This record gives sequence, structure tokens and C-alpha cells, in this order.
Amino acid sequence: MYAALWRALPGPVWVRILILIVLIAIVLYALVTWVFPWVDALLGDQEGTVGT
Repeated sequence: MYAALWRALPGPVWVRILILIVLIAIVLYALVTWVFPWVDALLGDQEGTVGT
């Protein structure tokens, strides 16, 4: 899969690396902005106590 992605990207190696860095940043931003808060709302409150 990674080889197919690498072959699909245009340009020389440095451009491909730059594109991959930007794509990874976009995916991480989307996860932190929308996916993780949505999953947190589904899980509900987690109460944890250490010792009594």
C-alpha cells in the first residue's frame, strides 16, 4: 500500500516527502479536531480514583 502511494505522488523525492508531511499533518489535525472529541462523547465520563 505504501509503495502504491509513493508511486502515485508526483515530483522528485523531496516533493513527495513534503506532500506526505502535509498529508500527515492534515490527518492529525482532523483526528484531534473532530474524531477524538466525537469518540470522547461516546465513551462518557470516566471516573477513576486511586486509593481510598
